[in-house]
Amino acid sequence: MAEEAEPSLSQRAERKALEKAKILQRESERKTFRLVGRVLKKPEAERSEEEAAVLLLHRDTVEELCRRQVRRNVLKRKQEEVFDDADDLKNKVKQLADAVKEAKHLVVYTGAGISTAASIPDYRGPNGVWTLLQKGRTVSSSDLSKAAPTLTHMCIKMLHKEKLVKHVVSQNCDGLHLRSGLSRQALSELHGNMFIEVCTSCSPVREYVRLFDVTERTSLHRHGTGRSCRHCGDELRDTIVHFGERGTLEQPLNWKGAAEAAEMADVILCLGSSLKVLKKYACLWCMNRPANKRPKLYIVNLQWTPKDDLAVLKINGKCDDVMRFLMEELSLQIPVYDRVEDPIFSLATPLQPEEVDSYTREVIAPPDGQEDGSPDCRELAEEGQAVQGGWFGRGYGKGRKKKKAASS
Repeated sequence: MAEEAEPSLSQRAERKALEKAKILQRESERKTFRLVGRVLKKPEAERSEEEAAVLLLHRDTVEELCRRQVRRNVLKRKQEEVFDDADDLKNKVKQLADAVKEAKHLVVYTGAGISTAASIPDYRGPNGVWTLLQKGRTVSSSDLSKAAPTLTHMCIKMLHKEKLVKHVVSQNCDGLHLRSGLSRQALSELHGNMFIEVCTSCSPVREYVRLFDVTERTSLHRHGTGRSCRHCGDELRDTIVHFGERGTLEQPLNWKGAAEAAEMADVILCLGSSLKVLKKYACLWCMNRPANKRPKLYIVNLQWTPKDDLAVLKINGKCDDVMRFLMEELSLQIPVYDRVEDPIFSLATPLQPEEVDSYTREVIAPPDGQEDGSPDCRELAEEGQAVQGGWFGRGYGKGRKKKKAASS
Protein backbone atom coordinates (compact mmCIF):
# COMPACT_ATOMS: atom_id res chain seq x y z
CA MET A 1 0.00 0.00 0.00
CA ALA A 2 2.87 2.36 0.86
CA GLU A 3 4.48 1.66 -2.52
CA GLU A 4 1.20 2.60 -4.30
CA ALA A 5 0.87 5.82 -2.29
CA GLU A 6 4.37 7.03 -3.14
CA PRO A 7 3.79 7.29 -6.94
CA SER A 8 0.46 9.04 -6.28
CA LEU A 9 2.16 11.61 -4.04
CA SER A 10 4.94 12.02 -6.57
CA GLN A 11 2.49 12.68 -9.41
CA ARG A 12 0.59 15.20 -7.30
CA ALA A 13 3.83 17.00 -6.45
CA GLU A 14 4.76 17.10 -10.13
CA ARG A 15 1.38 18.58 -11.07
CA LYS A 16 1.66 21.22 -8.37
CA ALA A 17 5.20 22.06 -9.47
CA LEU A 18 4.05 22.33 -13.08
CA GLU A 19 1.11 24.56 -12.15
CA LYS A 20 3.41 26.74 -10.04
CA ALA A 21 5.86 27.02 -12.92
CA LYS A 22 3.05 28.10 -15.27
CA ILE A 23 1.87 30.73 -12.78
CA LEU A 24 5.42 32.07 -12.38
CA GLN A 25 5.85 32.14 -16.16
CA ARG A 26 2.61 34.09 -16.67
CA GLU A 27 3.62 36.55 -13.96
CA SER A 28 7.06 36.95 -15.58
CA GLU A 29 5.38 37.60 -18.97
CA ARG A 30 3.05 40.19 -17.41
CA LYS A 31 6.03 41.98 -15.83
CA THR A 32 7.81 41.97 -19.19
CA PHE A 33 4.74 43.37 -20.94
CA ARG A 34 4.40 46.10 -18.33
CA LEU A 35 8.10 46.98 -18.56
CA VAL A 36 8.15 47.05 -22.37
CA GLY A 37 4.87 48.98 -22.42
CA ARG A 38 6.30 51.69 -20.18
CA VAL A 39 9.38 52.02 -22.39
CA LEU A 40 7.31 52.21 -25.60
CA LYS A 41 5.25 55.07 -24.18
CA LYS A 42 8.40 57.21 -24.00
CA PRO A 43 9.57 59.12 -27.09
CA GLU A 44 12.52 57.32 -28.67
CA ALA A 45 14.87 60.23 -27.97
CA GLU A 46 14.14 60.08 -24.24
CA ARG A 47 14.87 56.36 -23.79
CA SER A 48 17.99 55.36 -21.86
CA GLU A 49 20.52 52.83 -23.09
CA GLU A 50 19.13 50.29 -20.64
CA GLU A 51 15.59 50.84 -21.95
CA ALA A 52 16.74 50.49 -25.54
CA ALA A 53 18.42 47.23 -24.56
CA VAL A 54 15.16 46.01 -23.01
CA LEU A 55 13.37 46.55 -26.32
CA LEU A 56 16.08 44.65 -28.22
CA LEU A 57 15.95 41.79 -25.72
CA HIS A 58 12.15 41.46 -25.90
CA ARG A 59 11.48 41.97 -29.62
CA ASP A 60 8.53 39.52 -29.66
CA THR A 61 6.83 41.45 -26.85
CA VAL A 62 7.44 44.75 -28.67
CA GLU A 63 5.84 43.35 -31.85
CA GLU A 64 2.84 42.00 -29.94
CA LEU A 65 2.24 45.32 -28.15
CA CYS A 66 2.51 47.17 -31.46
CA ARG A 67 -0.05 44.81 -33.02
CA ARG A 68 -2.40 45.39 -30.09
CA GLN A 69 -2.04 49.15 -30.45
CA VAL A 70 -2.87 48.95 -34.15
CA ARG A 71 -6.00 46.92 -33.35
CA ARG A 72 -7.03 49.47 -30.70
CA ASN A 73 -6.56 52.34 -33.14
CA VAL A 74 -8.62 50.57 -35.81
CA LEU A 75 -11.40 49.87 -33.31
CA LYS A 76 -11.33 53.47 -32.11
CA ARG A 77 -11.66 54.77 -35.68
CA LYS A 78 -14.60 52.43 -36.30
CA GLN A 79 -16.38 53.81 -33.24
CA GLU A 80 -15.90 57.45 -34.25
CA GLU A 81 -18.82 59.32 -35.77
CA VAL A 82 -18.14 60.80 -39.19
CA PHE A 83 -20.27 63.56 -40.72
CA ASP A 84 -20.39 64.36 -44.44
CA ASP A 85 -20.15 68.09 -45.12
CA ALA A 86 -23.31 69.85 -46.29
CA ASP A 87 -22.54 69.67 -50.03
CA ASP A 88 -21.48 66.01 -49.94
CA LEU A 89 -24.57 65.13 -47.93
CA LYS A 90 -26.95 66.75 -50.42
CA ASN A 91 -25.16 65.18 -53.40
CA LYS A 92 -25.32 61.75 -51.80
CA VAL A 93 -29.00 62.17 -50.97
CA LYS A 94 -29.68 63.02 -54.64
CA GLN A 95 -28.05 59.73 -55.60
CA LEU A 96 -30.17 57.95 -53.01
CA ALA A 97 -33.33 59.66 -54.33
CA ASP A 98 -32.54 58.41 -57.84
CA ALA A 99 -32.11 54.88 -56.49
CA VAL A 100 -35.44 55.10 -54.62
CA LYS A 101 -37.25 56.28 -57.78
CA GLU A 102 -35.74 53.55 -59.93
CA ALA A 103 -36.14 50.71 -57.43
CA LYS A 104 -38.72 48.06 -58.21
CA HIS A 105 -38.63 46.52 -54.75
CA LEU A 106 -37.02 48.71 -52.09
CA VAL A 107 -36.66 47.25 -48.60
CA VAL A 108 -35.62 49.34 -45.58
CA TYR A 109 -33.60 47.91 -42.66
CA THR A 110 -33.70 50.06 -39.52
CA GLY A 111 -31.70 50.13 -36.28
CA ALA A 112 -31.49 52.10 -33.04
CA GLY A 113 -30.12 55.17 -34.84
CA ILE A 114 -33.54 56.12 -36.17
CA SER A 115 -34.93 56.39 -32.63
CA THR A 116 -32.22 58.53 -30.99
CA ALA A 117 -34.21 61.63 -31.96
CA ALA A 118 -36.97 60.23 -29.72
CA SER A 119 -34.52 60.29 -26.77
CA ILE A 120 -34.02 56.51 -26.92
CA PRO A 121 -30.26 55.84 -26.70
CA ASP A 122 -28.61 53.63 -29.28
CA TYR A 123 -26.16 50.90 -28.30
CA ARG A 124 -22.80 51.45 -29.99
CA GLY A 125 -22.73 55.22 -30.54
CA PRO A 126 -20.46 57.52 -28.47
CA ASN A 127 -23.23 57.82 -25.88
CA GLY A 128 -24.74 54.41 -26.54
CA VAL A 129 -25.74 52.05 -23.76
CA TRP A 130 -22.96 49.51 -24.31
CA THR A 131 -20.35 52.18 -25.02
CA LEU A 132 -21.04 53.88 -21.68
CA LEU A 133 -21.21 50.60 -19.77
CA GLN A 134 -17.82 49.56 -21.17
CA LYS A 135 -16.43 52.79 -19.74
CA GLY A 136 -17.90 51.89 -16.34
CA ARG A 137 -20.47 54.67 -16.46
CA THR A 138 -24.09 54.32 -15.34
CA VAL A 139 -26.79 54.80 -17.96
CA SER A 140 -30.13 56.30 -17.00
CA SER A 141 -33.28 57.12 -18.92
CA SER A 142 -36.90 58.05 -18.37
CA ASP A 143 -39.64 55.58 -19.29
CA LEU A 144 -39.37 54.68 -22.99
CA SER A 145 -43.14 54.69 -23.34
CA LYS A 146 -42.88 58.49 -23.46
CA ALA A 147 -41.15 58.32 -26.87
CA ALA A 148 -43.02 59.15 -30.07
CA PRO A 149 -42.26 58.29 -33.72
CA THR A 150 -39.48 60.42 -35.20
CA LEU A 151 -39.31 62.25 -38.52
CA THR A 152 -37.59 59.18 -39.99
CA HIS A 153 -40.39 56.87 -38.85
CA MET A 154 -42.96 59.17 -40.45
CA CYS A 155 -40.96 59.43 -43.69
CA ILE A 156 -40.77 55.65 -43.96
CA LYS A 157 -44.52 55.44 -43.44
CA MET A 158 -45.10 57.92 -46.27
CA LEU A 159 -42.65 56.15 -48.60
CA HIS A 160 -44.57 52.93 -48.03
CA LYS A 161 -47.87 54.70 -48.59
CA GLU A 162 -46.49 56.00 -51.90
CA LYS A 163 -45.43 52.42 -52.77
CA LEU A 164 -41.76 53.41 -52.92
CA VAL A 165 -40.91 51.16 -49.95
CA LYS A 166 -42.25 47.60 -50.01
CA HIS A 167 -41.18 46.31 -46.60
CA VAL A 168 -39.45 47.45 -43.40
CA VAL A 169 -37.22 45.14 -41.37
CA SER A 170 -36.45 46.55 -37.93
CA GLN A 171 -34.20 45.46 -35.06
CA ASN A 172 -35.90 47.94 -32.73
CA CYS A 173 -38.21 46.87 -29.92
CA ASP A 174 -39.60 50.37 -29.24
CA GLY A 175 -42.78 49.89 -31.28
CA LEU A 176 -42.39 53.26 -33.03
CA HIS A 177 -42.80 51.87 -36.56
CA LEU A 178 -46.18 50.44 -35.56
CA ARG A 179 -47.15 53.69 -33.83
CA SER A 180 -46.21 55.73 -36.90
CA GLY A 181 -49.04 54.08 -38.79
CA LEU A 182 -46.92 51.74 -40.91
CA SER A 183 -48.92 48.71 -42.02
CA ARG A 184 -48.17 45.62 -39.94
CA GLN A 185 -48.09 43.51 -43.09
CA ALA A 186 -45.19 45.66 -44.30
CA LEU A 187 -43.26 45.40 -41.03
CA SER A 188 -40.96 42.78 -39.51
CA GLU A 189 -39.89 43.52 -35.92
CA LEU A 190 -37.17 40.89 -35.71
CA HIS A 191 -36.42 41.41 -32.02
CA GLY A 192 -40.00 41.95 -30.83
CA ASN A 193 -42.18 44.83 -29.67
CA MET A 194 -42.18 46.19 -26.10
CA PHE A 195 -45.95 46.86 -26.24
CA ILE A 196 -47.02 43.35 -27.27
CA GLU A 197 -47.49 40.27 -25.07
CA VAL A 198 -48.78 36.94 -26.33
CA CYS A 199 -50.27 33.65 -25.23
CA THR A 200 -48.35 30.84 -26.88
CA SER A 201 -50.67 28.21 -25.41
CA CYS A 202 -53.52 29.38 -27.64
CA SER A 203 -53.58 28.26 -31.26
CA PRO A 204 -53.08 30.44 -33.17
CA VAL A 205 -50.94 32.50 -30.77
CA ARG A 206 -53.15 35.13 -29.15
CA GLU A 207 -51.84 38.70 -29.11
CA TYR A 208 -52.41 41.47 -26.56
CA VAL A 209 -51.28 45.00 -27.43
CA ARG A 210 -50.81 47.23 -24.37
CA LEU A 211 -50.29 50.95 -23.82
CA PHE A 212 -47.22 50.38 -21.64
CA ASP A 213 -43.91 48.51 -21.78
CA VAL A 214 -44.84 44.91 -20.93
CA THR A 215 -41.25 43.79 -20.33
CA GLU A 216 -40.44 45.22 -16.89
CA ARG A 217 -40.41 41.75 -15.27
CA THR A 218 -38.79 39.90 -18.17
CA SER A 219 -35.21 39.18 -19.23
CA LEU A 220 -33.07 36.62 -21.05
CA HIS A 221 -34.92 33.25 -21.11
CA ARG A 222 -37.52 34.64 -18.65
CA HIS A 223 -40.40 36.03 -20.65
CA GLY A 224 -43.45 35.74 -18.37
CA THR A 225 -45.12 39.11 -17.83
CA GLY A 226 -47.22 38.11 -14.81
CA ARG A 227 -50.53 38.61 -16.61
CA SER A 228 -52.79 35.82 -17.86
CA CYS A 229 -54.57 35.02 -21.09
CA ARG A 230 -58.26 35.80 -20.62
CA HIS A 231 -59.16 32.85 -22.87
CA CYS A 232 -57.08 29.94 -21.52
CA GLY A 233 -55.67 31.39 -18.29
CA ASP A 234 -52.01 30.61 -19.07
CA GLU A 235 -49.35 33.23 -18.37
CA LEU A 236 -48.63 35.74 -21.11
CA ARG A 237 -45.08 36.31 -22.34
CA ASP A 238 -43.34 39.19 -24.03
CA THR A 239 -42.15 39.07 -27.65
CA ILE A 240 -38.57 40.25 -27.10
CA VAL A 241 -35.64 38.30 -28.57
CA HIS A 242 -32.54 38.82 -26.43
CA PHE A 243 -28.97 38.05 -27.41
CA GLY A 244 -28.49 34.31 -27.16
CA GLU A 245 -32.12 33.59 -28.05
CA ARG A 246 -33.80 32.61 -31.29
CA GLY A 247 -37.11 34.22 -32.13
CA THR A 248 -39.82 31.78 -33.24
CA LEU A 249 -43.01 33.87 -33.00
CA GLU A 250 -44.72 34.58 -36.30
CA GLN A 251 -45.78 38.04 -35.12
CA PRO A 252 -44.57 40.66 -34.55
CA LEU A 253 -41.24 39.18 -35.73
CA ASN A 254 -42.60 38.31 -39.18
CA TRP A 255 -39.46 36.52 -40.37
CA LYS A 256 -41.39 35.16 -43.32
CA GLY A 257 -42.16 38.67 -44.54
CA ALA A 258 -38.56 39.77 -44.03
CA ALA A 259 -37.10 36.82 -45.93
CA GLU A 260 -39.57 37.19 -48.80
CA ALA A 261 -38.89 40.93 -49.04
CA ALA A 262 -35.11 40.37 -49.11
CA GLU A 263 -35.49 37.73 -51.81
CA MET A 264 -37.43 40.18 -54.01
CA ALA A 265 -35.40 43.30 -53.18
CA ASP A 266 -33.36 45.09 -55.80
CA VAL A 267 -32.41 47.90 -53.38
CA ILE A 268 -31.82 47.75 -49.62
CA LEU A 269 -31.62 50.96 -47.58
CA CYS A 270 -30.08 50.58 -44.10
CA LEU A 271 -30.93 53.38 -41.68
CA GLY A 272 -29.25 53.89 -38.30
CA SER A 273 -27.94 50.35 -37.85
CA SER A 274 -24.41 49.25 -37.02
CA LEU A 275 -25.35 46.05 -38.94
CA LYS A 276 -23.27 44.00 -36.50
CA VAL A 277 -26.35 41.93 -35.69
CA LEU A 278 -28.22 42.12 -38.99
CA LYS A 279 -25.16 40.95 -40.93
CA LYS A 280 -25.50 37.56 -39.19
CA TYR A 281 -28.93 36.96 -40.74
CA ALA A 282 -27.82 35.46 -44.06
CA CYS A 283 -31.32 35.37 -45.55
CA LEU A 284 -31.48 39.21 -45.48
CA TRP A 285 -28.49 39.73 -47.77
CA CYS A 286 -28.82 37.17 -50.60
CA MET A 287 -25.12 36.32 -50.22
CA ASN A 288 -25.71 33.01 -52.01
CA ARG A 289 -26.07 34.97 -55.26
CA PRO A 290 -23.25 36.35 -57.40
CA ALA A 291 -22.31 39.92 -56.38
CA ASN A 292 -23.94 41.47 -59.48
CA LYS A 293 -27.23 39.70 -58.71
CA ARG A 294 -27.56 40.92 -55.12
CA PRO A 295 -29.67 43.94 -54.08
CA LYS A 296 -27.89 47.30 -54.30
CA LEU A 297 -27.02 48.43 -50.80
CA TYR A 298 -27.30 52.00 -49.45
CA ILE A 299 -26.24 52.75 -45.86
CA VAL A 300 -27.03 55.77 -43.67
CA ASN A 301 -24.99 55.66 -40.47
CA LEU A 302 -22.52 57.89 -38.64
CA GLN A 303 -20.17 55.03 -37.75
CA TRP A 304 -18.41 52.29 -39.67
CA THR A 305 -20.44 49.19 -40.47
CA PRO A 306 -19.21 45.75 -41.63
CA LYS A 307 -21.19 46.19 -44.86
CA ASP A 308 -19.62 49.52 -45.91
CA ASP A 309 -17.34 47.93 -48.50
CA LEU A 310 -20.33 46.26 -50.18
CA ALA A 311 -22.45 49.41 -50.32
CA VAL A 312 -23.10 51.36 -53.49
CA LEU A 313 -23.27 54.46 -51.29
CA LYS A 314 -22.48 55.22 -47.64
CA ILE A 315 -24.05 58.40 -46.25
CA ASN A 316 -22.50 59.71 -43.04
CA GLY A 317 -25.34 61.73 -41.56
CA LYS A 318 -28.14 61.71 -39.01
CA CYS A 319 -31.15 59.75 -40.19
CA ASP A 320 -33.60 62.62 -39.72
CA ASP A 321 -31.39 64.99 -41.75
CA VAL A 322 -30.95 62.50 -44.57
CA MET A 323 -34.65 61.61 -44.71
CA ARG A 324 -35.67 65.27 -44.68
CA PHE A 325 -33.48 65.94 -47.73
CA LEU A 326 -34.67 62.73 -49.38
CA MET A 327 -38.32 63.71 -49.08
CA GLU A 328 -37.48 67.11 -50.61
CA GLU A 329 -35.79 65.39 -53.55
CA LEU A 330 -38.81 63.13 -53.99
CA SER A 331 -41.24 66.09 -53.63
CA LEU A 332 -43.08 64.29 -50.85
CA GLN A 333 -44.57 65.89 -47.77
CA ILE A 334 -43.44 64.57 -44.39
CA PRO A 335 -46.46 63.59 -42.28
CA VAL A 336 -46.49 64.81 -38.69
CA TYR A 337 -47.10 62.29 -35.94
CA ASP A 338 -50.56 62.83 -34.45
CA ARG A 339 -51.31 61.02 -31.19
CA VAL A 340 -55.01 60.99 -32.10
CA GLU A 341 -54.21 58.76 -35.09
CA ASP A 342 -51.75 56.49 -33.27
CA PRO A 343 -52.87 52.92 -34.15
CA ILE A 344 -51.84 51.60 -30.74
CA PHE A 345 -55.01 53.00 -29.15
CA SER A 346 -57.29 51.05 -31.48
CA LEU A 347 -55.14 47.91 -31.21
CA ALA A 348 -54.73 47.95 -27.43
CA THR A 349 -56.51 45.38 -25.24
CA PRO A 350 -57.89 46.85 -21.98
CA LEU A 351 -56.64 45.32 -18.77
CA GLN A 352 -58.86 43.27 -16.51
CA PRO A 353 -59.66 44.92 -13.13
CA GLU A 354 -57.31 42.53 -11.30
CA GLU A 355 -54.44 43.48 -13.69
CA VAL A 356 -54.43 47.21 -12.99
CA ASP A 357 -51.59 46.87 -10.50
CA SER A 358 -49.59 44.38 -12.61
CA TYR A 359 -47.16 47.00 -13.98
CA THR A 360 -45.46 50.24 -13.00
CA ARG A 361 -44.35 51.58 -16.38
CA GLU A 362 -45.85 54.77 -17.70
CA VAL A 363 -48.88 54.45 -19.95
CA ILE A 364 -49.08 56.11 -23.35
CA ALA A 365 -51.70 58.73 -22.66
CA PRO A 366 -54.76 58.44 -24.92
CA PRO A 367 -55.61 61.54 -27.00
CA ASP A 368 -57.99 62.86 -24.34
CA GLY A 369 -55.13 62.79 -21.81
CA GLN A 370 -56.84 60.28 -19.51
CA GLU A 371 -54.64 57.37 -18.40
CA ASP A 372 -57.53 55.12 -17.44
CA GLY A 373 -56.51 54.25 -13.91
CA SER A 374 -52.80 53.72 -14.62
CA PRO A 375 -50.24 54.47 -11.90
CA ASP A 376 -48.71 57.93 -12.13
CA CYS A 377 -45.05 57.44 -13.08
CA ARG A 378 -44.31 61.04 -14.05
CA GLU A 379 -42.48 61.65 -10.80
CA LEU A 380 -40.14 58.71 -11.50
CA ALA A 381 -39.49 59.87 -15.06
CA GLU A 382 -38.78 63.46 -14.00
CA GLU A 383 -36.20 62.25 -11.52
CA GLY A 384 -34.41 60.56 -14.44
CA GLN A 385 -33.94 57.27 -12.63
CA ALA A 386 -32.76 54.28 -14.58
CA VAL A 387 -35.43 52.05 -16.04
CA GLN A 388 -35.57 48.81 -14.05
CA GLY A 389 -35.62 45.44 -15.85
CA GLY A 390 -37.17 44.77 -19.23
CA TRP A 391 -35.72 44.68 -22.73
CA PHE A 392 -33.80 47.95 -22.30
CA GLY A 393 -33.28 48.25 -18.56
CA ARG A 394 -31.30 45.03 -18.26
CA GLY A 395 -28.15 46.83 -19.36
CA TYR A 396 -28.77 49.57 -16.81
CA GLY A 397 -28.79 46.97 -14.05
CA LYS A 398 -25.38 45.73 -15.17
CA GLY A 399 -24.08 49.28 -15.12
CA ARG A 400 -25.26 49.89 -11.56
CA LYS A 401 -23.73 46.61 -10.36
CA LYS A 402 -20.37 47.55 -11.88
CA LYS A 403 -20.46 50.94 -10.22
CA LYS A 404 -21.31 49.46 -6.81
CA ALA A 405 -18.55 46.87 -7.15
CA ALA A 406 -16.03 49.58 -8.03
CA SER A 407 -17.01 51.74 -5.07
CA SER A 408 -17.01 48.91 -2.51
